[in-house]
Amino acid sequence: MDTGGNSLPSAATDGVKRKVCYFYDPEVGNYYYGQGHPMKPHRIRMTHALLAHYGLLQHMQVLKPFPARDRDLCRFHADDYVAFLRGITPETQQDQLRQLKRFNVGEDCPVFDGLYSFCQTYAGGSVGGAVKLNHNLCDIAVNWAGGLHHAKKCEASGFCYVNDIVLAILELLKMHERVLYVDIDIHHGDGVEEAFYTTDRVMTVSFHKFGDYFPGTGDVRDIGHSKGKYYSLNVPLDDGIDDESYHFLFKPLIGKVMQVFKPGAVVLQCGADSLSGDRLGCFNLSIKGHAECVKFMRSFNVPLLLLGGGGYTIRNVARCWCYETGVALGIEVDDKMPQHEYYEYFGPDYTLHVAPSNMENKNSHQLLEEIKCKLLENLSKLQHAPSVQFQERPPDTELPEAEEDQNDADERWDPDSDMDVDEERKPLPSRVKREIIEAEPKELEGQKGSSDHARGFDTTIDENASGKASDTGPIQIDEAGVRVEQENVNKPSDQMFKS
Repeated sequence: MDTGGNSLPSAATDGVKRKVCYFYDPEVGNYYYGQGHPMKPHRIRMTHALLAHYGLLQHMQVLKPFPARDRDLCRFHADDYVAFLRGITPETQQDQLRQLKRFNVGEDCPVFDGLYSFCQTYAGGSVGGAVKLNHNLCDIAVNWAGGLHHAKKCEASGFCYVNDIVLAILELLKMHERVLYVDIDIHHGDGVEEAFYTTDRVMTVSFHKFGDYFPGTGDVRDIGHSKGKYYSLNVPLDDGIDDESYHFLFKPLIGKVMQVFKPGAVVLQCGADSLSGDRLGCFNLSIKGHAECVKFMRSFNVPLLLLGGGGYTIRNVARCWCYETGVALGIEVDDKMPQHEYYEYFGPDYTLHVAPSNMENKNSHQLLEEIKCKLLENLSKLQHAPSVQFQERPPDTELPEAEEDQNDADERWDPDSDMDVDEERKPLPSRVKREIIEAEPKELEGQKGSSDHARGFDTTIDENASGKASDTGPIQIDEAGVRVEQENVNKPSDQMFKS
């Protein structure tokens, strides 16, 4: 599938290398959601090990993210929600049952040791990537720990606590009139869509499984509201979609979006649960088919932020994000996997690529054609790219130079070292449990968004809870400048999504 994007030198005309910044914290793999939980941050460490042993780290600027501060998180999230995340611990959670219910924390989104530090780390990488792009210090920024697209302003959802994507987009809006968000996770990117549902400065495009599937939103008829009408695109898909069917939609739709919307920057959420054989997924994409989306976005040569997301067969997540890092760099990586500390995960073939299955593709050509025509029709209703007057913008998010540049902007990491940069910020071993390696059962007892939690945008809270957790709804973006302000919208968020 070499049509469309021209990322790799072998792919055709675009052999130009891109400058890539890659954010990684060596502690991230130690955070542990709990026994049996499908979300495993250990997959980020496995990805990093592959990047090291394939020799890709030496081609990137490798940075340890500066942890996002309270005030950084509060640019989108409610103060009381951030304060709750900062203070909750496994030891104290039994004393805060009302708050747990209010903020939807406890089952799909459990309390675990180091939870707030985990949020600060993955959000810091995404915001840091946006800052790098804003200052033209790289062409592509990568944070595989980010991409947690379900988190809402006042609540956790779908394994996500803090919405690093919204925070990164807000950062990009300081320098860019328009930002495009594209989501190829199997789950609808509901938290990001909701945040920007009423603005024409952010377009959200989500390709996802739709119909009796978490989070239950993302109908093709959900198109945005008010100034944001037609700036939300939803591509609802059925089980078993393969590479060819996926790109029958992806390439013409994204091509048209780029032509009409003309974004100054693009954020691509690369959730790997859309791969064939995912523990929670039901699509049939190959790693090359998934990476073709990265390749295609790269071909437009617009500042690009690559983020992680879902992905629950962790050996395939690591394979995918390693390969996609190579695509970002313009380096084709060998299928034969090098020996490394997690080599045994990848048996019996020990290859980077795995064949898709022979599962049925329930997406008929007629259905795909109808979806494509409907969405292209919606895009045709956008007269021109919106503009915003540049008068005043907020100050840049402060990232200390030593953290951001590792004291040497050209420093390359020794692939054999496990990232010993920035010794001053010592981890607290007693606060973080090491990941316990578990088998990956084919059958899951508790899948993402159990029936109790397939709530979509239900923002009902305990009426007896003190304070208000329902300041939900889209972010209001000041059009007089490029200032981004937060405004309390007291309408329930599900009302914002009726087309």
